[in-house]
Amino acid sequence: MASIRRRKPIEPSSTSVQKEDEDEDEEEEVEEDHSKNKHRKKSDKKSKPKWSCVDNCCWIVGYICVTWWTLLFLYNVMPASLPLYVTEAITGPLPDPPGVKLRKEGLKAKHPVVFVPGIVTAGLELWEGHQCADGLFRKRLWGGTFGEVYKRPLCWVEHMSLDNETGLDPPGIRVRPVCGLVAADYFAPGYFVWAVLIANLAHIGYEEKTMYMASYDWRLSFQNTEVRDQTLSRIKSNIELMVEANGGNKAVIIPHSMGVLYFLHFMKWVEAPTPMGGGGGPDWCAKHIKAVMNIGGPFLGVPKAVAGLFSAEAKDIAVARAIAPGVLNNGFQTLQHIMRMSRTWDSTMSMIPKGGDTIWGDLDWSPEEGYTPMKSKQRNTDTQKASQDDPETEISQTKRANYGRIISFGKDVAEALSSDIERIDFRDAVKGQSVANNTCRDVWTEYHDMGFGGIKAVAEYKVYTAESMIDLLRFVAPKMMERGSAHFSYGIADYLDDPKYQHYKYWSNPLETKLPNAPEMEIFSLYGVGVPTERAYIYKLSPSAECTIPFQIDTSADEHDEDSCLKGGVYSVDGDETVPVLSSGFMCAKGWRGKTRFNPSGSRTYIREYAHSPPANFLEGRGTQSGAHVDIMGNFALIEDVMRVAAGATGEELGGDQVYSDIFKWSEKINLQL
Repeated sequence: MASIRRRKPIEPSSTSVQKEDEDEDEEEEVEEDHSKNKHRKKSDKKSKPKWSCVDNCCWIVGYICVTWWTLLFLYNVMPASLPLYVTEAITGPLPDPPGVKLRKEGLKAKHPVVFVPGIVTAGLELWEGHQCADGLFRKRLWGGTFGEVYKRPLCWVEHMSLDNETGLDPPGIRVRPVCGLVAADYFAPGYFVWAVLIANLAHIGYEEKTMYMASYDWRLSFQNTEVRDQTLSRIKSNIELMVEANGGNKAVIIPHSMGVLYFLHFMKWVEAPTPMGGGGGPDWCAKHIKAVMNIGGPFLGVPKAVAGLFSAEAKDIAVARAIAPGVLNNGFQTLQHIMRMSRTWDSTMSMIPKGGDTIWGDLDWSPEEGYTPMKSKQRNTDTQKASQDDPETEISQTKRANYGRIISFGKDVAEALSSDIERIDFRDAVKGQSVANNTCRDVWTEYHDMGFGGIKAVAEYKVYTAESMIDLLRFVAPKMMERGSAHFSYGIADYLDDPKYQHYKYWSNPLETKLPNAPEMEIFSLYGVGVPTERAYIYKLSPSAECTIPFQIDTSADEHDEDSCLKGGVYSVDGDETVPVLSSGFMCAKGWRGKTRFNPSGSRTYIREYAHSPPANFLEGRGTQSGAHVDIMGNFALIEDVMRVAAGATGEELGGDQVYSDIFKWSEKINLQL
């Protein structure tokens, strides 16, 4: 019988046992790592910061700055002839600059020239400041790169503001105007103001000893520039020195923008007896000034100044406010900071419209009645001539604009018959409880002391003309207007020999003062036309009045007709984008034309208008035929006119008046005693 042998069970070897142990260890490690990762993800989610709106803004600002600096770097390393080569390849050969052209004609420097910059275009630098401004001694706070605006914005606002009581320096702060031609040749890198004119004058022999930049602190009232800095005395001394050093050749004065009003003030100051005036005597201007060539002069003020003082905005800012209300209002309170700062600048009140309803119109009438934008496009055509002969044709083609209503609360009010508008007088309204609270006192504006009752009263008056607008500003900004009324006036003189008009507050208002007794002195008004220019506004109440400015331009008020004057809550007329034709041209067209009570010696006046033509391509920069308020400083035709007068030409030799707008027709509609 066969025997059965049993096999012994095989015992696991030591190597297999070790392998199983290793596998188990690996599984435990994987599970442990997995749990750790899970825990890490949870903790990451908890600790990861949220992306905020401020981060977005910082990145956007960073991208813009880097892009700008990159483009600026590429522009500077690019061969200087490249833009000219490309432009000529596209548009054909460019004309010679005026300086080159006139040098070929044999013109040479003759009369010394004095430049008088306007508001905001001249540099200001720090001489003394608070701790937050350490390291900025004699660095530009205004002009140049504006680096301090985004590095330390609140510190910058603090140092650019003046004292709200005195209109002079706040304690511990001294900001002063930059001196020399560099004060206003460029506003910022690559953005010229006077540089093109200076360069062209140099072509015919001018240099720094025959050119003088009369820079001043454009924030101050005009008389306070003399009180604090003796600026008017410096201008007087420099003109006297230049005339004497140039063989007795009288000076040609070239003011721009608000500089026009500043020099108007100077001409009265220099002849007035001390201590209020400069003591130069009644014939000082006749002895020292050949011509005053005013560029873009707001002789009668600008409605844009009203919008700036009333709500710290104009057309462009109103659009930005509508697009990003959180940034300009609640988020960073940008407009409130701008209002707090700009309302301490007394000079802004010099540009409030002058002459009241007589000049600017009332609820039912205005000199520019019937103007249409289409007309400015057809300026040199037979169609336009026909429309001038028959103004009713133009009026029938578009909805009538009531330009005399400078501020209207609601589009329906702006268009309604005056008899249908029910108004409640705001002047004696009780302002009510203050709308200010502790969260917004750091950006205090006078609106915070008005109360809801006062805000409501302003809106219920519904419509404001040039005369009632002065009362409106006194109501909403009493402190500002109290300072302003000591330095500026906005009326029309009944009797110019009244001793009260010897006070300096009247000297920058051409309707309340006389031109100097200088029959040989010529007065020019040079300005651009063909650019839509702000004339009247449609307003609404802001959604919240606690920490925001309670009024804003209603950008939804619009006419979709291409030829309408109403766009984004703003009514426009002909002008240079900042100053309406009426303000730039009226005094030389009528107020000073011939011997009048405002021009008793009969100084000759000329109007030279320059039709706006934008650059053909971006390589032309801001163009050589622009009529825009600042860009006109690079207009070749204007520069040539200025240079010919500086070289000895008269207004008649230039060709007399050069007019494209309806300034003479509009002036005739104004019933002003001459």
